[in-house]
Amino acid sequence: MTDKIARAEKNTGKAKKAKPKKNPEKPLTNWRLGVQIAFSALCIWIGIEFHFFVEYLGSGGETGSAYRPPGVEGFLPISSLMSLYYWTQTGVIHFAHPAGLFILIAILAISIVFGKTFCSWLCPVGFISEMLGDFAEKVTGKRLKLPAWLDYPLRSLKYLLLAFFVYSIFFLMTAASLKAFLDSPYNLIADVKMYYFFADITRVSLMVIASLFVLSLLIRNFWCRFLCPYGALLGLLNFISPNRIKRNEQSCIDCGKCAKVCPSFIKVDQVKAVWSDECTTCVKCVDVCPVADTLEFRTVGRKKPIDKRLVAAVVVVGFMAITGLGMISGYWSGGVSTEEYLHHHQYKDAYGHPTGTSEIEELNEEAEAGK
Repeated sequence: MTDKIARAEKNTGKAKKAKPKKNPEKPLTNWRLGVQIAFSALCIWIGIEFHFFVEYLGSGGETGSAYRPPGVEGFLPISSLMSLYYWTQTGVIHFAHPAGLFILIAILAISIVFGKTFCSWLCPVGFISEMLGDFAEKVTGKRLKLPAWLDYPLRSLKYLLLAFFVYSIFFLMTAASLKAFLDSPYNLIADVKMYYFFADITRVSLMVIASLFVLSLLIRNFWCRFLCPYGALLGLLNFISPNRIKRNEQSCIDCGKCAKVCPSFIKVDQVKAVWSDECTTCVKCVDVCPVADTLEFRTVGRKKPIDKRLVAAVVVVGFMAITGLGMISGYWSGGVSTEEYLHHHQYKDAYGHPTGTSEIEELNEEAEAGK
């Protein structure tokens, strides 16, 4: 008799799950794609403007354009990280590449609020990686996932790179050497050096980029998942973000759709809350969930869910607000004049930077001696 009651209760539970309340919310996928395209187009436009600026420098001011787009500094993450450290130490915004500092602060801010959102909403490299992964899956109909014994060691590589930069900047460099590097001719025209790295790319560098392109077709988000130190830093912020995706175990029908669409291979259907450094808050899992009130954004300690549209608003508006603050503050364009760029451009090939701990220690000694 007891067994019959238990079976009846079990069947009743199944019956309840067989008629779940349909998720009425519209997906954000197209909105996110629109943001990605718009931001990538902006980066392309900045690249075009910067090309004409470098042409101006190379011609000695005869051709091209004297306008240098400050937004190009978003592609100088190491210099921006050093500027951030310098600012926290001195309270002074360094005159070289301040736009990069505001861009970095904006990225960190939105990541603290909603996790690793920059990677899946704004990062042009992340967008390209996602498109390559989607293309490969449509062609092959499969998603290649590396076994855990290989995936975890490879994922550690980006953290080792991040650890090297953090150790070099925050622990090895003194306040004097930090300022000396930021003041150095190399840092002043680091954006120009970066341009020529791609414009006059070596065969080895081209082979490396081509390999990353192919690997991104074979293994989704290869660069982002295994090698990007920027992504490693933002991934760590996932653990301190107060907002995360939570799963209602009572209403979940165990369809597994959320796990199938997750680009980071997170087993969303098996956890109460998504607690992972690989989650990029792309909201694919929330969009695909067929049951209402099952996958939701929630603030830790609160029961009321967060409208996923708010995530999009915070990412876009938050980023624009902080970078806009940099523009109206007067720091955005920096303090390196066009004349200085023209001068340093002549000697660009002679400028270098520390490439190891021993060279950083030498810079420390030189900076202390030059005080």
